[in-house]
Amino acid sequence: MKDLRQRGPAGLNTLDVGSAVARLAAGEITSEALVADCLKRIAALDTDLCAWAFIDPELALIQARQCDGEAPRGPLHGVPVGIKDILDTKDMPTEYGSVIHRGHRPVSDTSCVTALRNAGAVILGKTATTEFASPVPIGVRNPHDFGRSPGVSSSGSAAAVADYMVPVALGTQTGGSVILPAAFCGVFGFKGSLNAIDRGGIRHLRPSLDTLGFMTRSAEDMAIIYGALTASTVMPGDQPPSPRIGICRTPWWDNAAPETDTAIETAERKLANIGAEVARVELPEVFANAEETFRVISSVEGVSALEEELANQFDVMNHWIKAGAEACLSWSDSDLQAAQTHAEKCRSVLGGIFDEFDVILTASTVGEASEDLVGISDSCFNRIWTMMHGPCVTIPAYSGPNGMPVGIQVVGRPGDDANVIEIAGWITRHL
Repeated sequence: MKDLRQRGPAGLNTLDVGSAVARLAAGEITSEALVADCLKRIAALDTDLCAWAFIDPELALIQARQCDGEAPRGPLHGVPVGIKDILDTKDMPTEYGSVIHRGHRPVSDTSCVTALRNAGAVILGKTATTEFASPVPIGVRNPHDFGRSPGVSSSGSAAAVADYMVPVALGTQTGGSVILPAAFCGVFGFKGSLNAIDRGGIRHLRPSLDTLGFMTRSAEDMAIIYGALTASTVMPGDQPPSPRIGICRTPWWDNAAPETDTAIETAERKLANIGAEVARVELPEVFANAEETFRVISSVEGVSALEEELANQFDVMNHWIKAGAEACLSWSDSDLQAAQTHAEKCRSVLGGIFDEFDVILTASTVGEASEDLVGISDSCFNRIWTMMHGPCVTIPAYSGPNGMPVGIQVVGRPGDDANVIEIAGWITRHL
């Protein structure tokens, strides 16, 4: 992969979170200087990248100057953060990627944004999202190759972090909306357990699927951000020397491109050679209809979440949202109940697998980022894990035949978020 820092202005914006925190605390740099360099990068390159939905440079600098003039408020004091424009911000527009809500100004923050402010972060701006976080692309480019997809729906967050515009950005995931774009753009992506990061105040919530996460440029940064969002402490890489790792190719492995297959094979071999307990694991037969189960739950909950918009603005919504609404007409309450029961049975069976393994290692995406800028990316290696409610991390460990990033995905038991981040850090160091 080419060094994106050579594309435009490069200064303090290239610092990762950990480095920025350390230098800010030591008085070597100011938040104002850090934020100013991020803004310079955005001004120079975002006309092409289209990663940002809203930037107010003066508002960002006001926050930074305030941080410089006060005692540290938390672990992210003075660090700029991007917020996916599906999450409410009280001092910036939140449009949910939709013309329906153009110019909408929330009166309060989503809970995770409040947590970041309490941790001392500077809310740099709003990153571009697809319409209501659906999988239809909106014109954001992959910073490694503008002719390739950045992934959806947290497109702007992944692209902005990868392109050194901001060291960290929040995302959300219904199917694969954190892991897939992070992998396509070559950054670390973390999707938490369903309720690991407070989902309070998220509008249009699909209650059994929508999950918060974020993108960073290092494994260590994942621990810092997760700790700030959850008031917990995580030490990446401090996992005992022999984590138990299950290699899972899933029932959808026929969709995997050669570069994905090679990435998993290479990781499996290297991890075994450095002392990890590695074994292959297959998902039991109960998972055979998991894709249809996900489709039912996602569509029905999505229609419920968008009830007002669908009733009043159906014609202006994208084709995927319309198709989901129409599909729901053929499903009854009993169909939804059956799907929810099946999903819960899958979670129960998966719990038995996690009695034997600390994590599962699998594909992050079908392959490297595609050249299709308008089609829907295949998230078959993400949807199942979102529905299982556990934490996931994508590690930018490899590259494909066109020099584009290829990630590997670490999946854990629901509620085991800190441990998954630690093991992902250990894997990253040893690969």
